[in-house]
This record gives sequence, structure tokens and C-alpha cells, in this order.
Amino acid sequence: MSTDVTTPPQEPAPQRPREDPPPDTKVIAIGVTAVLAVVAWAAIGTDNFSSVSTTALGWVLDNFGWLFSLAANLFLVLCAFFAISRFGRIRLGKDSDEPEFGNLAWIAMMFSAGMGIGLMFYGVGEPLTYYVTPPPFGDIESGSGAAERTALEYSFFHWTLHPWAIYGVAGLALAYVTFRKGRGNRISSVFVPLLGERRANGWPGRVIDLLAVFATVFGTATSLGLGALQVAKGLNLTVGWDDSRELQLLIILVLSAAFVVSAFSGIHRGIKWLSNMNVGLAALLMLFVFLLGPTVFILDAIPAGVGAYLQDLVTLSSRTGAFGDKDWLGTWTIFYWAWWLSWAPFVGTFIARISRGRTIREFLIGVLLVPSGATVVWFCVMGGSAMRLDATGEADMAGKLTDGVEASLFGLLDALPLGAVTSVIAMVLVMTYFITSADSASLVMGSLTSGGALHPRSWLVVTWGVLMAAVAAVLLVAGGLDGLKTGTILVALPFVLVMLTLCWALFKELREDPGAGPARHHPLHGMREAVRAMVGEAIDERTSRHPKLRRVAETASRDKGGEEPDKR
Repeated sequence: MSTDVTTPPQEPAPQRPREDPPPDTKVIAIGVTAVLAVVAWAAIGTDNFSSVSTTALGWVLDNFGWLFSLAANLFLVLCAFFAISRFGRIRLGKDSDEPEFGNLAWIAMMFSAGMGIGLMFYGVGEPLTYYVTPPPFGDIESGSGAAERTALEYSFFHWTLHPWAIYGVAGLALAYVTFRKGRGNRISSVFVPLLGERRANGWPGRVIDLLAVFATVFGTATSLGLGALQVAKGLNLTVGWDDSRELQLLIILVLSAAFVVSAFSGIHRGIKWLSNMNVGLAALLMLFVFLLGPTVFILDAIPAGVGAYLQDLVTLSSRTGAFGDKDWLGTWTIFYWAWWLSWAPFVGTFIARISRGRTIREFLIGVLLVPSGATVVWFCVMGGSAMRLDATGEADMAGKLTDGVEASLFGLLDALPLGAVTSVIAMVLVMTYFITSADSASLVMGSLTSGGALHPRSWLVVTWGVLMAAVAAVLLVAGGLDGLKTGTILVALPFVLVMLTLCWALFKELREDPGAGPARHHPLHGMREAVRAMVGEAIDERTSRHPKLRRVAETASRDKGGEEPDKR
């Protein structure tokens, strides 16, 4: 907002909004103590921690794999329902509120927080793994065209609609209660319709917030651990540094220090600037691979891969370990559902924080379709290029997997011109995604432990960031990549129950919101409005120039106000 030139220069700077509650010392004490206990256990009793977590993981996969699959499908169905139903007209804020951030900045921050670091790690390695060792469903020959199609199909399944539906449900619920209902920006605020105001603000609500904090700590620690693994591998391949645990821990330390600087700069500077830079660098890297890689194959792979994914979506979504293959599902699909669920409070709270003023329909269209579309293109360009280079014999991409999934990205870049330069850019991207992920997650945990404050204290944000980095470090030491995955799945189990209950609470409250209007309202009208808003169409200007459009707009306005439209 611009400042009037007549304003006296001695006027004090804006203070923290008075509605921001102070930190909840009891929740902070319990949360910090529990996280420190896990860190100490993993650091001191590494073998015992690894043994116990492995046993617990087997029990979870044997007994609750179906629950993760069922929940992920339910969240996708609910997002589609909310988007096309009359609830889509409800604004996340007052009816007169406008979006706080422009579409580009909103999408960039959402994407960077949601899964940027994961796409850097798995964007090449996951399709390549399926191409070399196809999923054990059907008789698919390794390295064949069918293996390439299946590789893209499963990559889309794990990274597009389902994860963003999980984020969308959490983000929608939090944005609704924060900006529409005026409650705190915390998970427990959503449960007021079920628990009542007193219990939601008491210990039952605090327990819910603590579960969200634990899920966020371990889910984000997994991402930070993946980032450290990939940066260390990149330094090993480009400058010859030894890819050791010590180097990985040093990377976590250095990047955590950078995160502290970003955290003190605030959401409108540090996170926003880094997120925009991340999207720009990632787009340039992808464009480079697209132009210098197998361009025609990529263009063919996008529609073919999307078609195969949509055709088999029901089959993919309903697959469980009932007929065997529990190990594969636990390694891939269940791990991903658990990972996204553990990220739900973090990403959901964060995208809620940046989505004030948008309608539910606009919010869900943006959250579901825009990142999913970008992810499809990313996997086709990066993973598709790697598979095609291997299939044509131009590069031994399959052999790169022997150095770990994290090495495959650098193997692809090395097979193209300017490999040394693009590898450095890739490492910079992973590091900046590390910083934005840590920054965003710490901001969320600060909010959850401050009664939903939109501007939690900087010292609290930094404290949670340091603890999160410590969890990433001890999980790496205790079990490497497998240790990161195990911790994620275990902590996501109780939180999936929280998420399912959250859906019921949200639906109960949306039904009573007058902003949804009468049930007879046709959903496609709202869909068109949301699409126009996303592309920035000047509806008011058009209606002012065309009398017929103006009459339609006036009729719609009378409908919204509860008046009968002119029968003429």
C-alpha cells in the first residue's frame, strides 16, 4: 500500500496485529520435548531406534495400508464435489475481500511449499526406476515402450491429483475457518462444529494441533533429508567431494542457517522472493532439457501419459495389498500417501495463509489443476528424457540408478550439453527449495503453537526450523532414505484419522453457510467465474460495454442478494 507524502516521517512503524495470540507455552513445551526425545533416541540408540521403527512400519503396512488408500481417494472426491457444487461460490474471507497475492505469486509459493524439493529428487529417478523395474502388476517387460508408459502413469498417480487433493482439503478447511469464520489459523479451529468452541480451544484442540505439529516435523524432515542427499550427490559428481554422512549433515547445517535469515524476512519477502526464483529456475532448467533432449518424444508422451493415467485412475486408486505386493505398495504408493498426509497440516496451513479472498471454487481449481499440470510436464520432460536416452542408447541412464535415485537427475544433465553448468543450477534449486520448505513449515508450526497466529514470533519459527533440521539429520544417520520414509509413514497414521474427521467438520459447516446460496444454483456458472478470475479476465469492463451482458450481471447480482430475477 502506498504511503501519502504528507505523512510525518516520525510516525511509528506498523506493529504486530493485535488479534495475533501469544505463543501457547504448554503446547510448545510438550511438542519440543517430544521432538527432542525422538532426536535423542535416534542419536544415542541408533540400532534400537531403527529396529523398533522397522517393526512398527511392518505392522502399519500390514494393517492400515487400506486406510491410506481409502483416505486419499476420499479427499479427491470431496475436492471435486466442493469445486462443482454450490459451496464453490463461498469466498474465503468477507464477501468483499480480494486476493492478497496475485495469481503468479500465489501459484509459485503454493508449488514451492507443496513438493518442489520432492520433484527435484524424484522427477528423473522415479520414472527411471519403473522403466528399469516395472511395478509388479501385469507382465511388463523392462525397458520396453509399455514400461515407459507405465512409468509415467504411476508417476502422475503419485504426484498429481491425489496429493493436491489432500493439500486442498486441509487448506480449504483452514482458510475457511481463518478468514471466513475469524478463528485461529490452526487445525483445531476446524473442529468447532464437532467439539464446540470450549473444547476446540481446550486440551482436545491442543492434542489435534500437536498431532499436526508432529506430522509436519517428520514429513518436512523427510523432504529436507532428501534435499541433503541430492545436494551431497551433486557435489560428489561435479566437484568430487566424498558423498558421506558428514557432508550431508553439513549441508543440513548450512541450509538451516540460510533458512533462519529467510524466516526473519517474513512471508512477503523471503518466502515470496525465493518461491518466484525457484519457479523461474525450474522452468528454465526444464526448457533446456526439453529443447536439447528428445523433444518430439516428450510432446508425444504428454498426451499419451495423461490418457493412460486417466484411463486407469480407478484401478490405480483402488489397488491395495490384498493380493500380495505389499512391499512394493509400502515402498511407493503408501509411502507417498503418508508423506502427503504428513505434509497436509504444513502445506494446507500455508496455502490457506496465502489464499485469502479467493472463492472455494477458484481455490480448488488452482490447487488441483495448476500444480498437477505443471507436474505432468515436469515428469514428461525430465523423466521421459531419461528413459528415451536410455532406450536409444545415447546414455546409460539405467546404470545411474546404481548410485541411488538422487544421482539420476545429474546423470540426465551430464548426458546433455553444458552438464556442469546445469548441474550447478540443479543444486542451487534443491538448496533454495530446502530453504523455502523449511521456512514455510516453520511458519506453520509457529502458527499452530501460537493459537493460529498469522504472524507467529520469529524466535518460535526459528526454534521449530532448527528442531526440524535436527530430525532430518538423525533420521538420515539412523537409516538413510529408508529411515526417512519409515518416520513419515509412522507419524502419518494418527493424522489420517484427524484428516478424515476434519472433512466431516468442514462439510457440516459449509452446509450452513449462507454464501453457498440456494441449492438450485447451477455449478457451471461458478466454474466459469472461477476460470475467468484465474486468467484475469476483466468481466466488469466487458459487462459495462455490452448491454446484454450488463443485464445478465444485474440479474445474477439480484439472485445473490436473495431477490427474484426480473421475469422479463
